[in-house]
Amino acid sequence: MITPRQLKQNRDLQKEDQNSLYKTIKGYIPSSSLAAKNKARSWIYGYSKKYNLVVISKTGQVGDIINVNGLYIALPLEPDVVIKRSEALADQYWERELFPKELSKISSIFKWNDMPTPFKDRWVDYIEHEFDRRELGHWFYNNNISTYITGSHYMYLQWTSIDVGYPDFREANRVFFIYWEACKADNRCFGLDYLKIRRSGFSFMGSSECVNTGTLAKDARVGILSKTGSDAKKMFTDKVVPILTRLPFFFKPIQDGMDKPKTELAFRIPASKITKKNMYDNVADELFGLDTTIDWKNTDENSYDGEKLLLLVHDESGKWLKPNNILNNWRVTKTCLRLGSKIIGKCMMGSTSNALSKGGDNFKKLFEDSNVATRNANGQTKSGLYSLFIPMEWNMEGFIDKHGMPVFYKPKEKILGVDDEYITNGAIDYWEAEVESLKSDADALNEFYRQFPRTESHAFRDESKSSLFNLTKIYQQIDYNDSLITEQHVTRGKFYWKDGVKDTEVIFTPDNKGRFRVSWTPNKSLSNLKTSRNGTYYPLNEHIGAFGCDSYDISGTVSGRGSNGALHGLTKFNMEEAPSNEFFLEYVARPQTAEIFFEEVLMACIFFSMPILIENNKPRLLYHFKNRGYRGFCMNRPDKHFNKLSKTEKELGGIPNTSEDVKQSHASAIESYIEKHIGMDLTGAYRDSSEIGTMYFTRSLDEWARFDINNRTKFDASISSGLAIMANQKNLYLPEQKQSKINLNFARYANSGNYSELIK
Repeated sequence: MITPRQLKQNRDLQKEDQNSLYKTIKGYIPSSSLAAKNKARSWIYGYSKKYNLVVISKTGQVGDIINVNGLYIALPLEPDVVIKRSEALADQYWERELFPKELSKISSIFKWNDMPTPFKDRWVDYIEHEFDRRELGHWFYNNNISTYITGSHYMYLQWTSIDVGYPDFREANRVFFIYWEACKADNRCFGLDYLKIRRSGFSFMGSSECVNTGTLAKDARVGILSKTGSDAKKMFTDKVVPILTRLPFFFKPIQDGMDKPKTELAFRIPASKITKKNMYDNVADELFGLDTTIDWKNTDENSYDGEKLLLLVHDESGKWLKPNNILNNWRVTKTCLRLGSKIIGKCMMGSTSNALSKGGDNFKKLFEDSNVATRNANGQTKSGLYSLFIPMEWNMEGFIDKHGMPVFYKPKEKILGVDDEYITNGAIDYWEAEVESLKSDADALNEFYRQFPRTESHAFRDESKSSLFNLTKIYQQIDYNDSLITEQHVTRGKFYWKDGVKDTEVIFTPDNKGRFRVSWTPNKSLSNLKTSRNGTYYPLNEHIGAFGCDSYDISGTVSGRGSNGALHGLTKFNMEEAPSNEFFLEYVARPQTAEIFFEEVLMACIFFSMPILIENNKPRLLYHFKNRGYRGFCMNRPDKHFNKLSKTEKELGGIPNTSEDVKQSHASAIESYIEKHIGMDLTGAYRDSSEIGTMYFTRSLDEWARFDINNRTKFDASISSGLAIMANQKNLYLPEQKQSKINLNFARYANSGNYSELIK
């Protein structure tokens, strides 16, 4: 595993903003427009298409614009008066306000109505203010910083009783609730998919939101799911019900049934908002059923099928085991949150991940499909959810100071923690020490990574026993990639023909929507080089590198979920102005038509002027090359001499994927490349032991980690990358020439002078 020295090296290379959960964006809205709309109080809660941001302010005014995980969020404008616990900076932090004893004795709205008028006059402002904080959020000074928390976060901190009393304030949870509020406000969003660490408090935060939502709504349903039915029931009985029970009377609705139900909370009427205008009203005549419920369901793909949900809290969604599938469940459950195209409910989903082979792969797919940067024509992510990941160091128990901020590294002097214990070590230091101690046990280490991830790739680590290749090296490389600013090493883009004229010059241009990811491009003297022989084009840069390709033949599939086409470019050792033994191109996509894919592959090969090794069981790509005059770019299978090839193989080139020998050679090629060029080379056999390999394409690395030689169809990137390696090492696969079994011993003579002498 990575040594402490190497870990420090990687730490020093980390992204500048890695330890920032959000960025404040200055000048995002023109100052004149911002001032005018604030003056008119015309900002509307929800998504603003004009400014491409989500407004979570309910006052009509906005302040800071922040970017959380790629989502632009407009916070409320700071009020004139902000609560300050103390003038001393060290004593400025969140502190829960004690519930007044006089009010705590009132158990229901009926007892409130029976209280004398002077009593009501004394307390109505307090109650009204609490309703405002629940609705609008709350501001307080934290270490001399005016800090905003949402209404949901306020209800969690102030009124949610948990197993240790009441929650502490954490900056990580503040950002979580801000992001959650944006998910609620955004009419394009079905909710939140939160990739978390162990004991982050999500179950209690979700339970709090169940109660907060369920006690406000009319004719609504709030649901709970977890990794098992018993876990969902436990969340309901041990968290949701006690939270409701301990709410103050003015937030607590009239309840049907038992005080501590096992399956369902049913509210007859919601809690009435007590104000100066209605504080003397008698609501006894309004006790009619409004059918607002909070319940839980057993874990099943169709748990809430056919129901209409206002809120679904989906706990431990990364731990669903077969036969249950979180992807299938979400496809069904998603329909419970909409009427036609209108989203009427939200899902709060959160979990750590199981090993990929134990259900984690489905959660990983769902998380990746929830990326806010990738949207369809309706403005929605593929899943409809918005993903959020908060690294371990932000939320690790025992490393949060009094102000709710994390202590990353060992402090020079001890720091008072939020639990009133002193912090003498840093969260990252602690994490690195644990990693170092587990380096000899790969599965234990990967489990630790999943429980306490610092990166998304940590969260989805698989068990080592399920991998065909060296997971240690693969994950070393992934960790290193996570520490880099990707944009400085990899460019997304596309290829096109100059002036739109085919078979002329290919040009590469950066494009954020491009399907190619490229880490190196040749200078002009090395690009678009080809020669023609007998009407066929041949590449001139075979000495520099080659491509591998996993193709497909059919544009669409019945299910709409056909495998991707994949292309990888790899250099070999060379003396040109090019990297050696390095993957420089990754393409994993399925364009609208197969013909688009074929042409994009062809253009890449021409631009780099390198040959390509293609699987020939789906031959349309090979025919595309041949028909366009580029048969010379298509390599023959390297494991046979030309005279042993079939007629079709001679015509088109390519290599079959059905041969067991080819499968084994393909896997061995990847295995060898990983050993030599991926992760750390602690033996120093291939490079300095302090240097890490260069492979910037984490998606391909991730596939290598999960590759199953007996089920290769799901691993498009692994197929194409392995073929690229084989293409560059074709000399290794040539069969030995068979020697004749007839041994002809001809007589040999030494000839000198005028006679010959037989050599014995």
